[in-house]
Amino acid sequence: MRPIRVLIVDDHTLFAEALAARLGREPDLVILPIAADARRALALTSTERPQVVVLDMTLGAESGLDVLDRLRESHPDVRVVVLTAMSDLGTLVQAVRRGAVGWLSKTESAELVARVIRSAARRGGWIPPELLGEVLRRLTGEDDEERLPELTPREREVLQCMVDGLGRAEIAERLGLSANTVRTHTQNLLAKLGMHSALEAITLAMRAGMRPRD
Repeated sequence: MRPIRVLIVDDHTLFAEALAARLGREPDLVILPIAADARRALALTSTERPQVVVLDMTLGAESGLDVLDRLRESHPDVRVVVLTAMSDLGTLVQAVRRGAVGWLSKTESAELVARVIRSAARRGGWIPPELLGEVLRRLTGEDDEERLPELTPREREVLQCMVDGLGRAEIAERLGLSANTVRTHTQNLLAKLGMHSALEAITLAMRAGMRPRD
């Protein structure tokens, strides 16, 4: 099996260097140069091609969630594991919704971090068992109805058309809009719902009670 290329993104230099040194002793892990900020993280992801990025949620003044979004947008195949001192469940759920495949506390052992990295590289993931039930409850939609009211009436119409199975041109024709306007509404509603694809948005909408019209 090919060694797993790992990029650590953390602005706490002492912690990041200690973690890199410890993980570097694992024979199947290749630890890349450490990134202390979003710019460096994106640059190294482009040049070094890591399979797994280990990302802190606080990078100085930068939000880890914003960095996660930028990584996923630029490099959708990269697997992101969050390693953080934060314990906020809402942030955990948002990270998973935005594409993170793992969440670890900085109090966990290096052995567990290495295992989660391997799992992520194999298309698996990790959420702490004691948090899994609540995370799944939130992810499977018990709060979805509260999220849909954030949409404008026009965004709801576009989402309903998506649930009806219409493409962008068909939505534009039905609603009397241009294709560019439909694209803008679609991008806006995806951002408000924290979704990354039309399929995710449709799934959420149907969980919240929206159904295809005849």
